[in-house]
Amino acid sequence: MGQFLTLILLLLGSTTLAGSVKIVKEKEEYLIESLGSYKKKLEPGLNFVTPFIDKVVYKDTVKEKVLDIPAQSCITRDNVSIVVDAVVYWRIMDMYKAFYKVENLRDAMVNMVLTQIRSEMGQLELDQTFTARSEINEILLRELDIATDPWGVKVTRVELRDIMPSKAVQDSMELQMAAERQKRANILTSEGHRDSAINSAQGDAQARLLQAEAAKKAAILNAEAEQQAIILKAEGERQEQILRAEATAEAMRIVIEKLKTDPNAHEALQFLLAQNYLEMGKEIGNSQSSKVMFMDPRSMISTIEGVQSVISQNNNNGSQKPQNPVDLDIKKIERDFNR
Repeated sequence: MGQFLTLILLLLGSTTLAGSVKIVKEKEEYLIESLGSYKKKLEPGLNFVTPFIDKVVYKDTVKEKVLDIPAQSCITRDNVSIVVDAVVYWRIMDMYKAFYKVENLRDAMVNMVLTQIRSEMGQLELDQTFTARSEINEILLRELDIATDPWGVKVTRVELRDIMPSKAVQDSMELQMAAERQKRANILTSEGHRDSAINSAQGDAQARLLQAEAAKKAAILNAEAEQQAIILKAEGERQEQILRAEATAEAMRIVIEKLKTDPNAHEALQFLLAQNYLEMGKEIGNSQSSKVMFMDPRSMISTIEGVQSVISQNNNNGSQKPQNPVDLDIKKIERDFNR
């Protein structure tokens, strides 16, 4: 009997000792009540409590948690129904407030987030809900952090995951986007045609300008070439006339010298004058213009006889200054031709 009592006492002592020792893990906290009232908070490590009097009423982690907000229906300012879901990152900063200030902390936070999301979506139009998602996240974070501060909770981040309009709204948006894309395509096509027309017009204008400049330069070059040709032709004719005059003068000098030294040279002179007279008539007859020419053979003979008499007189009067037989011959030919 005594051994049985000893065994019972040992068991009770073991149970009491085990109930008085509490080991708290890192990043966790325990709330202790003594006889129904809050007594203390146990920190991570080894802690001792009063057996059968102290009781752990709440324990939780202080690490950051993720709260998945279920999808809910919201109405935007332009009366469009959308479905929104979100995710909230939060952590417990004060374990005492998290347990004693609110009943069921997680449900309270879910309802708070849903209320704030509906409130913010009701202030925006449908298009703004897609373009201003970052601003909405910042607003929700600020509002939820203020609202949950009495509960000892710190909201670190809020993200809207999906914003889904109704099927009818999605169809309307797709039609609107298709129309917008078609509008942009038409605008780009028209701008392309306009730019093409402008480029073509500019190209034609530049081509005409280049052609005009080329024609101008060609005309200038042609005019300069014609001017040079006229100058060269005139120069050539002048040189030809000079050479002919020099040749004639040289021939006359030779004839005069021969007449002075050789008395029989007048017969050769008669032959040359007659030959030139005939060649002159031949050239006049070969010209393209119409003409009628009367030639008196006696005038040719009289001209030759006149030249012969002049030459004879010059030979007889060697002391006198000789006259130019060429000049006399020309005058005689002109008088005979005018008859």
